[in-house]
Amino acid sequence: MRLGFFTGGFSPFGHFGQSYSCWSVICIPYNLPPWMCMKKQFMFIGLLISGPRNPKGYLDIYMQPLIEELLQSWEIGIMTYDTARKQNFTMKGTVIWTINDFSAYGMLSGSITAGRLACPYCMDNTKSFRLQHGNKHCWFDCHRQFLPMDHMLHRNKSAYLGTHMGKTNPR
Repeated sequence: MRLGFFTGGFSPFGHFGQSYSCWSVICIPYNLPPWMCMKKQFMFIGLLISGPRNPKGYLDIYMQPLIEELLQSWEIGIMTYDTARKQNFTMKGTVIWTINDFSAYGMLSGSITAGRLACPYCMDNTKSFRLQHGNKHCWFDCHRQFLPMDHMLHRNKSAYLGTHMGKTNPR
C-alpha cells in the first residue's frame, strides 16, 4: 500500500484572542485509481493533535506510534482480506510523500523554516539579506544562481533589482 500524508494545522478560535491549535495528519492511499484517491471517503485521519500550542518540536513524539505501525507494515506486513479473491494476503505499506505547508515541513523534517537559513535548498550557503525597512529576511533574487549559465535570466540582474521593479518586463 502506498500512502501519502497531508499535515496541517489551524487555530479554530483565530481572531478571538484564545491560543489553541489543532493539527492533523491525514493518510491518503494512492493504490486507488486517480479519480478515487482524493475523495473524502478514502482518506483517514492518522493523527489528531489539539492543544493550547502547536506541536512544533514535539511532532515526532506524537507521530511515533504511527511511524511504528508503518515500519511494522513495511518489515513484517499486515494480514489483510481481499474481497475480490476471497483470500488473505500480507499487505505491506510505505509512505511515498508528504503534502504540507512550510511550517509543517519544518516540523516533520526537523529543518529550520524561519530566519536566515530557511531555504531548504541553500542551507548554509544562503544569499539571503535583511530588508532595510522591515528588518525581515528576504531571498529575492537569490536563486538565479541555479539557472544554467546560458539562461537569459542568469546574468540579467536589472530584471530583478531596481530598474524594472514593479513594472512589467518588456519581452
